[in-house]
Amino acid sequence: MRSPFPLWREERDPLATIQQDMNRLFRQMGGEMPTLFGERRFPALDMTDKEDRVEISAELPGVAREDVKVEAADNGLVIRGEKKSEHEEKGENAYVLERSYGSFMRRVPLPFDPDPDRIEAAFRDGILKITVPKPEEAKREPKAIEIKEG
Repeated sequence: MRSPFPLWREERDPLATIQQDMNRLFRQMGGEMPTLFGERRFPALDMTDKEDRVEISAELPGVAREDVKVEAADNGLVIRGEKKSEHEEKGENAYVLERSYGSFMRRVPLPFDPDPDRIEAAFRDGILKITVPKPEEAKREPKAIEIKEG
């Protein structure tokens, strides 16, 4: 059956198609490619720097808590998981497929090496909240250094 949206496939931006193919390749290799052409990274994050901690909120709609892992890594965190397909219909024609499924990974760099034993994570209503306490040396206020002549 022919699509009722005849221009949908023919008029796709070829650069966006290349970017999507490259992103798919990097995900299969376990990595992440910088975003181009307005494509967003998944999961979308909010990261707030507090006096004694860093708070991270990640949107994971349609992902189950048991399908998400948070790992401490060198100077950061790695959020990985899988968004599973809800169902598969045989013999049905899809005209628009914008939702994505499959494995994901997002590196979250931090300005310090996190202590994995002190990190807390909670998941509710599709939002992953992570609290990363700062080590004592990271809590210090920046100090201006006097520049001497000579």
